[in-house]
Amino acid sequence: MIRMRRNVKILVLFSMAWMFVILYYLQTTRDPKAENRALRLKESATMAQYADDSGQGPGSPLVIQSFESTDGRVTWNYFDESGYISNGGLRAGEDPYIRNRFNQEASDNLPSNRDIPDTRNAMCKKKSYTRDLPSTSVIITFHNEARSTLLRTIVSVLNRSPEHLIKEIILVDDFSDNPADGEELAKIQKVRVFRNEKREGLMRSRVRGADAATAEVLTFLDSHCECNTNWLQPLLERVAEDPTRVVCPVIDVISMDTFQYIGASADLRGGFDWNLVFKWEYLSPTDRQSRQRDPTQAIRTPMIAGGLFVINKKYFDKLGKYDMKMDIWGGENLEISFRVWQCGGSLEIIPCSRVGHVFRKRHPYSFPGGSGNVFARNTRRAAEVWMDDYKNYYYGAVPLARNVPFGSIQERLELKERLQCKPFKWYLNNVYPELSVPHASTNYGSLRQGIFCLDTMGHLLDGTVALYQCHNTGGNQEWGLTSGGSIKHHDLCLTLDKYVKGVQVIMRICDGSDNQKWKYIESGSLLKHSKLPLCLDSRFTDIKGITVEKCNPNLETQRWQLAT
Repeated sequence: MIRMRRNVKILVLFSMAWMFVILYYLQTTRDPKAENRALRLKESATMAQYADDSGQGPGSPLVIQSFESTDGRVTWNYFDESGYISNGGLRAGEDPYIRNRFNQEASDNLPSNRDIPDTRNAMCKKKSYTRDLPSTSVIITFHNEARSTLLRTIVSVLNRSPEHLIKEIILVDDFSDNPADGEELAKIQKVRVFRNEKREGLMRSRVRGADAATAEVLTFLDSHCECNTNWLQPLLERVAEDPTRVVCPVIDVISMDTFQYIGASADLRGGFDWNLVFKWEYLSPTDRQSRQRDPTQAIRTPMIAGGLFVINKKYFDKLGKYDMKMDIWGGENLEISFRVWQCGGSLEIIPCSRVGHVFRKRHPYSFPGGSGNVFARNTRRAAEVWMDDYKNYYYGAVPLARNVPFGSIQERLELKERLQCKPFKWYLNNVYPELSVPHASTNYGSLRQGIFCLDTMGHLLDGTVALYQCHNTGGNQEWGLTSGGSIKHHDLCLTLDKYVKGVQVIMRICDGSDNQKWKYIESGSLLKHSKLPLCLDSRFTDIKGITVEKCNPNLETQRWQLAT
């Protein structure tokens, strides 16, 4: 009898265990969405949905609570991904690029939790991180963002981060045309949504999100990103070790056309030209050699791209947050980079952290006052506060900026004094000595042929040059003619590799050699090689870029004007 009772108990326990397994299996396989744990709903959101289904209107208290709730309890109910995206989808026949300047159709057709390649170095994959890292508030601002890219950003954060490290995701809707773009996302676990009552721009929207954040560390992301495997721990580790570090991931490329995820080089850092436009530049040969020994080590960077970074919340507040008088977008990465370095902090790129970003060729939204004026105003504010007399090199590169009003900077100057920040000369000497200061013996400007200018086309070392429509903002079209005969774009000089007619000119590190020496012939406005009767010629610019051809002052393709 005792043995029978024992057998019955064992049978009951065994049966209960199997029932639990079967129920769990049914729960997790009843819907493909169940594999996407990021889309589980808050308990309050589910209650609100039930209330709405039972006849209460969208203005009921329960629905409002769903929008504002930070309730951490989640359910086995899932966010309606397909419904959310289709309600913001393209109309029949609509150009898929018109709204966002990327292929929205390609994005909308991808699942929010799609697989992406792990682009980290093999040594990064072997690293382990302590569980005892500070949690973070992820802040994402958006304005009329495509629903599919916004949702994919959120899902990648939740699915590819240790759950205990994500305190919350704060969405700041910068007055999008459709409030539901953000409101509906508040149903998802850990997501909080704030909506501006008017268009505020990136900087003020991010500050609103930071002020609402409750975690020790802030993580700023753009609204069209995809976080990769173990992206968060390397960033939090560096900030936990030193709260004055501001750290960024390596930013991989998500194609604006196909949404293919493409790994970026980890041998790059952020820099800028005297026109104060951000650029990526290769690390020095010494630094690249060092990275070959340990590709996991942090990279010091003079400037960050600005869209994606992690910072200690108390340090962000102490440092002065953002310049709240900057508008919409542009120049804020320049300003915060100068401020961090000059006021005692540091900027790093962490190679073991990877986040993909959709890079577009132009902005999809309008700027009140025009994008050029807004960028110039913001950039001028940064230059006036942080660059001391070196700001004059900026005005030399972008003369039109002098005419752009920039408002009062008294509060930022007082902040600079209060934090006892170092002068810009210190920044040049200690952080960015590679940035060449223009010499009086060099004439800077654009090399023009009518409405077209000599342009690097974004190419770097060993790259070709070509003609592109003049934009009068320096950057890729800023050149210097030195008294020694060099044609310089920063530390790169136009170089003739072979002394042969028809050969392309390329950009090489300036070394003063004969194949980098040119002479400006004023009578014909020619740029002639110092040793040969060959001149810079643009006739084949669309095929192979600028070449050298037999000098002929009657050819318009050989006549160049330096516009300073």
